[in-house]
Amino acid sequence: MNQIAPIHVPACGREPAVRHAAGRRGFLTAGAAFGGGLLLGLSLPPSARAAAAGVQTATVNVFVVIGTDNSVTLITPGGEMGQGINAGLAQVFAEELPLDWTTLKTVPAPFGAQYGRGSTHSQVTGGSFNMRGWFPLMLQAGATAREMLLAAARAGFPNAVLPLTAVAGTVKDAHGTLVATYGQLATAASAITLPGPAALRSSPGSYSVIGQRLQRPDVRLKVDGSAVFGIDVRLPGMVYASVHHCPTLGGTVGSMGGGSNLINLGNAVAATGANTWAAVQAARGARVTWNLPGAPALAQVDTTAIAAAAKTLMTSGTPAIAESAGDVTGAMAAAVQTIDVTYALPYLAHACMEVLNCTVSLTKDATGRVTGCQMWAPTQAPDRCAATVATLTGLPLSAITVTTTYMGGGLGRKIEQDYIAQAVKVAQAVGKPVKLVWPREEDFARDWCRPAALSRVQIGLDRGGNITAWHNRIVAQSLSRSHGTAPKNGIDSIPIGGAVGVPYAFGARLVEYVEQIAGIQIGYWRSVGESISCFVVESAIDECAKAVGVDPYQYRRRLLAGNAPVLAVLDAAATLGKWGTPPVKGHARGIALSPGFGSMCAVVAELALGASGQVQIVALSVAIDCGTAVNPDQVVRQIEGGVLHGLNAAMWQQMTYANGVTPVRNFGDYPMGRMANCPPVAVTIVNQGSALGGIGEAGVPGVAPAIANAHAALTGIRKRSLPLNIAPAPRGDG
Repeated sequence: MNQIAPIHVPACGREPAVRHAAGRRGFLTAGAAFGGGLLLGLSLPPSARAAAAGVQTATVNVFVVIGTDNSVTLITPGGEMGQGINAGLAQVFAEELPLDWTTLKTVPAPFGAQYGRGSTHSQVTGGSFNMRGWFPLMLQAGATAREMLLAAARAGFPNAVLPLTAVAGTVKDAHGTLVATYGQLATAASAITLPGPAALRSSPGSYSVIGQRLQRPDVRLKVDGSAVFGIDVRLPGMVYASVHHCPTLGGTVGSMGGGSNLINLGNAVAATGANTWAAVQAARGARVTWNLPGAPALAQVDTTAIAAAAKTLMTSGTPAIAESAGDVTGAMAAAVQTIDVTYALPYLAHACMEVLNCTVSLTKDATGRVTGCQMWAPTQAPDRCAATVATLTGLPLSAITVTTTYMGGGLGRKIEQDYIAQAVKVAQAVGKPVKLVWPREEDFARDWCRPAALSRVQIGLDRGGNITAWHNRIVAQSLSRSHGTAPKNGIDSIPIGGAVGVPYAFGARLVEYVEQIAGIQIGYWRSVGESISCFVVESAIDECAKAVGVDPYQYRRRLLAGNAPVLAVLDAAATLGKWGTPPVKGHARGIALSPGFGSMCAVVAELALGASGQVQIVALSVAIDCGTAVNPDQVVRQIEGGVLHGLNAAMWQQMTYANGVTPVRNFGDYPMGRMANCPPVAVTIVNQGSALGGIGEAGVPGVAPAIANAHAALTGIRKRSLPLNIAPAPRGDG
């Protein structure tokens, strides 16, 4: 048998970060190597890691590195923050490149245009978009790698009986005889240029890997401790840093003292130390005077004042039209019954389990000029991190390496660049590699919160109880303005998410947005606008059902008449939640429909009233149609996680501010559910051939309205503000 020699990668080398033309074919067949960095052997590039273990590797295409030991490392273009995107994209890839699943490893892609999508090469992980955005390209990447390996086998083994077939990490001939393994073929394959796009061998009706309940490759790494999160990064000779921000939002450093290791970051001081604890204590012990905003500005950073201003804007603010159909004014005037209700939702923090952190190493030439930057960060946006570095250092992007580590939660918070910029500034100041870690208290005090919102719904009903007019006005801050850009035509698409495109049949509808200016920084949060408007819309639909004396589930069915795909999801949730059977005495159920992120979700909540008058959540039942469920187990896990995330927010959580200062400092002030008060969550996947949808955020929005609707049915009390606070909050750990 002919031997095909693999390439050699030095054990401690760093492969070059190569950029390629953005064309589809160039993108998929580029021979770029994975650009990583030394991390004491913990986070080497896959090829360098393998080389350090005595294994030679070859980069077959931009997404896959194959070792002579037949290991396969897939470089996935999405940030892994627990949502399973690495594993999901690996299954899509393996659909076209058959491999032994137990040999597969996955790593998040570093910064690089070849790993971005769209005309801007965006690498942002958010909006439950990664699977939807990368599914077709990962299929194509797998097919390309397969055809390159087969071409190498045909050239290297001319006597093999054709046709050759790729099977579970090997190439076999027409008789099923082994020709070569992927590891033996990888080097030759990496040099092959295909004449055109590789044909896909799979289709939705014939998937053999997609749709399987496979174990996530990263699970074993997280169990045995070898998975590298941002908090785990260590560099030779590095120092540790921490920060202490001005307790008042909008405040800046006036003067500082108490140590020679302090760095002025504008709105915070940083301190360095021999370890994280020393750095935290040094930052907290700094003697700092703060320049605080004046009284008018501080009044905008007070949640009581913000809520009062929102009420004023609801009636006097100038609205921008987000959606309009029919004559709402005329339909409202002709209605035989009207409903006018207003709902309020608070600011919410992210509360990621892994606090913000970032490690930076700057390289300099003999003159002391900075010539390069290496960064390791748990980030949802490596491309934005690179842009931040370029702005602060003046370096070209070609001199910047960003390695995305595993994230202990992201939830939108790790898209932001504040902690990234701080780490770079500290590294510039101290002239050594730096690992910056925020204490939990800083994480809460300086979060980019989900916006608070006030939402009014005016509804007109005809004699049959049909909705002939629907007028929804939303008052909330703009996320685009919070990030430096005014809303286009007065509309911010994030706060109105879930309010427009509602699937119910309304005779006429008008959705308006009024921007509120306030001094609280807001950002992306798991499901953002949908978590606001789903509570509003589904609570209002329930109030309509009560007003006309119709069962809430049946009322929704009437409003969805003829919309079979949505009805299928609603019916599946009702069946799973046993809506057709009378609840036991002292129990009640509520239902909510939650469209969003390309998926359709429905939730049934069952509540019970105890002898002491305490409300208990007995069960939550969820139906989800996300199109093709790449890994059904992972879909269920993500919905379960989203439901519990939504449960915490619905029941207990809120961020408050008084004159720019929040009292929320740790989990003792921001309740999180515990095992003891976690209700059973049942999930059913509705597969009806829909287009591929997102999962990570889809399970959150329907929880609050389902619980609120169940509570109204149980007690007769309608809750129109969150958090509901209808059950004792879990005790925090402080």
